[in-house]
Amino acid sequence: MSSPFRDAEHVRQALDQHDHLIDEGLATALYLALALERPILLEGEPGVGKTATAQALARALDTVLIRLQCYEGLTSGEALYEWNYQRQLLAVRLAEASGQKIGEADLFSAQFLLERPVLQAVRHSGPTPPVLLIDEIDRADDEFEAMLFEFLGEGAVTVPELGTFTAARRPVVVLTSNRSRELHDALRRRCLYHWIAFPTPERAAEILRRRVPSATQPLIGSVSRFVAGVRGLDLDKAPGLAESIDWLAALSALGAADLVREDVIRTLGALAKTPDDTAVVIGALDPLLEVTP
Repeated sequence: MSSPFRDAEHVRQALDQHDHLIDEGLATALYLALALERPILLEGEPGVGKTATAQALARALDTVLIRLQCYEGLTSGEALYEWNYQRQLLAVRLAEASGQKIGEADLFSAQFLLERPVLQAVRHSGPTPPVLLIDEIDRADDEFEAMLFEFLGEGAVTVPELGTFTAARRPVVVLTSNRSRELHDALRRRCLYHWIAFPTPERAAEILRRRVPSATQPLIGSVSRFVAGVRGLDLDKAPGLAESIDWLAALSALGAADLVREDVIRTLGALAKTPDDTAVVIGALDPLLEVTP
């Protein structure tokens, strides 16, 4: 499909209208992915907005979002397609009951094919190509990556019994990775690439303002600076934007107008996700609060 956006700035504005703020680099990467009809791989720390970017892009394009959540042991039957064995068995029994013969070609036909997210995206027939989000591809196995090569390179899925299904219009494909493991070079070659960095405190404050409109401006500024300080500590899991939003929402729900020690400790479970991280943040609490006024 030809890109519905004039340029990278148009992409940025379109996502901005759906309350998702992106910088020029990401806007350019998305524009090129659409213009060149190439998959895009978004990497970054957990919680920086990779998944939210795909969701906002689908809203901006006014199209359906098809999401494939990856995990260890994910198979082609769960991601590409599988056969409806219950219906096949029923067809066999009905044929036997009526004295008819049923062959393998009859059982492995389109009527018994179950479309999973990837094949669903290929065969989508709506007015606008869908956005296919292959989320956290680094959680899947190496073998699963290899199963995606045909689709990522050619926009096609081959079903041995039926042949190759090729998308009439390439779906918009967004892969995300938290870099929990290295991805195969062959997968990277088939995709455009963009690294999403954690935003500066000023940009984080702008995002928080959009996501938690009930929070006061002083609280938003203090939270963004506090989180920036926390991310500099030696933590098991540095908080991302998702944790920042949750923490700001928790503070706002308590009626906090600015950061005070008691409220920070009461709501720290929204920001620090392990006992060790909680202890580290509490140990550095006074210095952190000194830079948040």
